[in-house]
Amino acid sequence: MSRNNQSLTILALQKFKKNFWGVLSLSFILILVFIAVFAYVFAPDNTKNANWGDLSIHSKSPGFTVEMLTLPVPGKTEETHLSDYFTGKEFIQPKVPILGYEINNDSLTYTEYANDPDLAVTKSVPLTVFGTTNLETIKSDFIKEQKFILGTDSQGRDLLSRLIVGSRVSIAIGFVAVFISLLVGIFFGAIAGFFGGKVDAFVMWLVNIIWSIPTLLLVIAITLALGKGFWQVFVAVGLTMWVEVARVVRGQVMSIKQMQFVTAARALGYKNVRIIFNHILPNSMAPVIVISAANFASAILVESGLSFLGLGAQPPVPSWGGMIKDHYNYIILGKPYLALAPGIAMLLLVLAFMMVGNALRDALDVKAE
Repeated sequence: MSRNNQSLTILALQKFKKNFWGVLSLSFILILVFIAVFAYVFAPDNTKNANWGDLSIHSKSPGFTVEMLTLPVPGKTEETHLSDYFTGKEFIQPKVPILGYEINNDSLTYTEYANDPDLAVTKSVPLTVFGTTNLETIKSDFIKEQKFILGTDSQGRDLLSRLIVGSRVSIAIGFVAVFISLLVGIFFGAIAGFFGGKVDAFVMWLVNIIWSIPTLLLVIAITLALGKGFWQVFVAVGLTMWVEVARVVRGQVMSIKQMQFVTAARALGYKNVRIIFNHILPNSMAPVIVISAANFASAILVESGLSFLGLGAQPPVPSWGGMIKDHYNYIILGKPYLALAPGIAMLLLVLAFMMVGNALRDALDVKAE
């Protein structure tokens, strides 16, 4: 098949595949989406919201290792259900970081973890708590070494687990906000560009009003009106990003509606709705796809800014912006990685979307060879 006979979609895909950074960025995004969906499978701490922590091991450096003693609760068992792989476990048996332990007769004596061993507290529990008196069984099932790859945060929670689970918020806000912005923006842009006149004047007046308000300020206003929460933030961000989509779609529709195939559709008696959705919009999606990638990155940054201000995802739900808010003062306290880790994760994700957007722009440029 010759190049001239190939569809524009195939040509765009071929051009996109030749863009190394675009393909690499898209692969990174897909891998991160997969990890986010199965976050509790990959996270070392699979409790709901990765919220298990102990203040005795707070702010520990990456690679920190400690022995964990599990103290079973009588009458309660730790069960694993299929839903736990997506939502996390609601209940886990209590764990205690320890410095050491010894078993004497019918009891286990352990020393709780403390930075200063001289201040460590020693406690004893009967062996019957573990449901067995077999020493080897107790050692293998209830006393295990736990390693924190990225260390612990200010509350003694596993930083890596919080990062993995927190990626869900950033990726979800991108998808939902872009979906809302496309839904609203394409509708207003299409009717403004197609009908023109007073309809166009009204839509552009509305767009200019919204565009004149600083994005973060508008998002904060909508968030306060809807209330603090997970989904309220998604809606608020989406409702502030549709104006760019509307302007792009309006320009595309105004250009395309003058073409001969639209005139032919009118002559055949097709209704305006059919002409817009079946003929004009499919031919104006290329720039919309590009701007959607940029809006995805913008939505992540806006949500992080809201979380930093305390208006985003509310505790105990982890989010990268919230993690930076909780630990930015540690940058000058000798543990900068607590704030840098979520910051770098956010940087890489936003950069990946911008690189994909640039690659799509080049691939969808029909004038470029």
